[in-house]
Amino acid sequence: MYGKVLGDGVDSILGCGVILKNAVGLVGVIIIIGICLLPIIKLATFSIMYSITSSIIEPLADEKIVKLLDDMSGVFKLLLAIVCSVSVLLIIGVTLVIKISNSGMMYR
Repeated sequence: MYGKVLGDGVDSILGCGVILKNAVGLVGVIIIIGICLLPIIKLATFSIMYSITSSIIEPLADEKIVKLLDDMSGVFKLLLAIVCSVSVLLIIGVTLVIKISNSGMMYR
């Protein structure tokens, strides 16, 4: 009789711990998204600025300067793709850690 009550109490505590861990993991993912969002916005802005500048300056400036600005825009687009990929991989990694730690609760 006392063993069942004690077991149910432990199960309740473990269940609450899982819920709390999942909430902390969700907040962690939201914070990671917030941290990664600012560099993504900056890189996108720089890429758009260089593209617009190269198209505006094309009739006025030398061809080499226009090509340089266009290449700089391409570099920022590449950096943007890298930062987005790393951000997605970081979020996937955090969610996998949360999921793996939940799988231990399956066997209780």
